Amino acid sequence: MADPFISVAERLAPAFAAVAGGACDPVVRPSDRADGQANGALALAKKLGLQPREVAQQVLDAAGDVSDMLASTEIAGPGFINLVFSNTFIAEQLSLATHNPRLGVRASSDPHTVVVDYSAPNVAKEMHVGHLRSSVIGDALVRALMFVGHTVVRENHIGDWGTPFGMLIEHLIDMGEDNAANELGVGDLDGFYKAARRKFEESDEFKGRARARVVMLQGGDEDTLRLWRTLVSESTRYFNQVYRQLDVLLTDDDLMGESAYNPMLAPVVERLREAKLLEESDGAEVVFVDGFTNRDNEPLPLIIRKGDGGYNYATSDLACVIDRVERLGARSLLYVVGAPQAQHLQMVEAVARKAGWLPDGYIMNHVSFGSVLGSDRKMLKSRSGGETVKLNALLDEAVERAEVSVAEKNPEMSAADRTAVATMVGIGAVKYSDLSSDRVKDYIFDWERMLSFEGNTAPYLQYAHARICSIFRRAGIDRASIRDVVPTLVEVQERDLALRILRFDSAVWEMIDTLGPHKLCTYLFDLATDFTSFYEHCPVLKADNDAMRDSRLALCDATARIMSEGLGLLGIRAPEQM
Repeated sequence: MADPFISVAERLAPAFAAVAGGACDPVVRPSDRADGQANGALALAKKLGLQPREVAQQVLDAAGDVSDMLASTEIAGPGFINLVFSNTFIAEQLSLATHNPRLGVRASSDPHTVVVDYSAPNVAKEMHVGHLRSSVIGDALVRALMFVGHTVVRENHIGDWGTPFGMLIEHLIDMGEDNAANELGVGDLDGFYKAARRKFEESDEFKGRARARVVMLQGGDEDTLRLWRTLVSESTRYFNQVYRQLDVLLTDDDLMGESAYNPMLAPVVERLREAKLLEESDGAEVVFVDGFTNRDNEPLPLIIRKGDGGYNYATSDLACVIDRVERLGARSLLYVVGAPQAQHLQMVEAVARKAGWLPDGYIMNHVSFGSVLGSDRKMLKSRSGGETVKLNALLDEAVERAEVSVAEKNPEMSAADRTAVATMVGIGAVKYSDLSSDRVKDYIFDWERMLSFEGNTAPYLQYAHARICSIFRRAGIDRASIRDVVPTLVEVQERDLALRILRFDSAVWEMIDTLGPHKLCTYLFDLATDFTSFYEHCPVLKADNDAMRDSRLALCDATARIMSEGLGLLGIRAPEQM
């Protein structure tokens, strides 16, 4: 164990249990009055009918000698137990963390298969800023879950099926396959889609062909399927370009189009019928879910098959649940999609549980998120035409802006290095601005703020990491050579930094438990802030003696490793120079 707060909680737990006559949470938390506080005596006193301070004293008596861990304990206020760690204990835990492959982060006690559904663009449509949140939040959660030992299946549930493909295929035929491929190849997916939509709305003849083509597609006509595959292939190639630019883990292996679930839709209906959950309503086959009503307080149905025999989105989503649980063996399903999908997913989950497809202990979580807003607090739009901002254009601009900032900060850097660093800084800035915001809230997209080298931004964290790397470069010291040094904590800034490093475990797990990447962002910002204070008050290379220098270098190295690993869990790179 490396996190001292968890260690002391485990040490005090038997003492609390002895006083309580059974298991009792010590409730150990960081405190501004000491290193930490054990607050469990207050609730326990109420249960026992005793005074909290009396209970707190009984706990300390039962705990016995804790001097190997704590320099002091004190009962304060109504019954809090103030805890001050010994410097020796902190240093020992720091040494343990730096020799741990996960830098002190606990592995999951219940590793299992988790499916994360995220990004989900549509074929023949360009990715816009709205896809940013799903892609980067999902990617960060995937990285963190893998880090602690879960088997993670990434699923990019792309929209590659349905009635729009009739008009898209007919438009492709009208253009000629070669011309269409050229247009799609340069990434003008939106232009292609809009042209097809315009023809569909303006021409009855085209509309008739499009509808007939949908029937041919669904019927498995080989030539139609070939043209459909062309659309999917060109769109996928474009998606991959954006994913590489955004530096997320998604690949072709993670694609799971709506078309893949087609063979599963009829069995979903049959299984619901066998479970006696299907009902007829206005000619459609539906499931009424307890607790869901419309505006008139009437029961709200989940439509499974429409009156014309077509399947609904809910049918596909139920097929997803079955596939992920029964084929993939997943026990946790995470859906990283916008807040407007909340009720739909709640109803899908309710039906899946009622049908027995989500047994007890299986989790289906909607990882919802707010919108990206412009300075006018409205949906972010492009400067020209007021359209939704295209994601690749936004990322290009981020790198261009970052290159200017990097050149100003380090004018002697070579052009090649400057471009490489600017890519890391620009992409990192966009991702961090998103991830550092509470995902359930809207946030304002602000170039100046996100690219600033001050405040809670990616450039600030990246610069802190680069500054540490430069310390070792100037000294000509291999970082690995000082990792066996157990730091000596003399100055308060050294101690504060060491304690912050040891909180990495809690930060990662808080991110996982809340599905909130902003928790890790806040920790990394606090770490960088503590390092800045340490660096300003504690000379490293000019320390009074070699032992002090090595001790402080060990703190520097641990900070840099945590910073690099933490940013990596967010999908952000940590340059070694800036």
